[in-house]
Amino acid sequence: MRRFGGLAAAAMIVLLAGCGLFPGEKRAPWRGEAEAQCLARKQVRPSEFMQPMKAMNGPGSCGMDSPFRVTAILNGTVALKSRAVLGCPMIAALEQWVAESVQPAARQYYGVAVAEIHFGSYSCRGMNNRAGGRRSEHSYGNAADFMGMTLADGRKLSVVRGWRGSPADQEFLRTIFVGACGQFSTVLAPGSDVYHYNHLHMDLARHGRGRTICKPVLKWTPMSPPPFEPGPGMVAQAGAGNITPYDRGAATSDSDVEAAHDHEAGAGAAGGNEAGDNGGGADLSQDRQAASINDLLR
Repeated sequence: MRRFGGLAAAAMIVLLAGCGLFPGEKRAPWRGEAEAQCLARKQVRPSEFMQPMKAMNGPGSCGMDSPFRVTAILNGTVALKSRAVLGCPMIAALEQWVAESVQPAARQYYGVAVAEIHFGSYSCRGMNNRAGGRRSEHSYGNAADFMGMTLADGRKLSVVRGWRGSPADQEFLRTIFVGACGQFSTVLAPGSDVYHYNHLHMDLARHGRGRTICKPVLKWTPMSPPPFEPGPGMVAQAGAGNITPYDRGAATSDSDVEAAHDHEAGAGAAGGNEAGDNGGGADLSQDRQAASINDLLR
């Protein structure tokens, strides 16, 4: 009986650790400081698309001081397929990434802008949904998973199909991946590990000694001229003689993007989306970041 009681107690300890229910578990001070600085600089302003929420505290260290419920970014010009809960620093970084990397690449490869993005956001859990492990940055509203998007003309793209899909899809996703590596401290894409085959994980974790993590390392050179995929009803314009025609193949459906989200949200393979695993990839120091981005283009 005593032995059984001891085993039960040990099991309960493991369970509590996985759920983050120990009262002594606290958030690192820098997290609240980063939120406060972001708000003081007005990098994110409340609006109908960015609604402030009450502070989120627990279980354990999960939560954030000043969360936002986000339905669209960039002044409402880009909708979110699913409502997201994020902290101010992550919202500001995502908006910059979409404005400087995603939208220019969409116009270059598809001829139209992105109208809607599918992000995964806040989730109180361990890395890769491992009970008792280190906290995922998703636990602090400090991470987002890019799973897919809808273009202004209605075409859809999912990471799970596009990463090895048509020439335009591959080039687009690799372009925005490289852009993300210059914007976030952690970026994990398909090929980095088994957990990230269907999305791009991006976060603002503070790694030791200012390191950044960007993986996989791509042996990739942008195509010149880049492939261009015209949308329905689009015609080649004057001066567009470099358009590379090809068969797109099967179109990506809503179910493809939804499947990626469901897989991420649940326990198991793609759920973790956390860079702290550091499993085989580029582990980049801050002063080498620019050079490493160039390495990605080799």
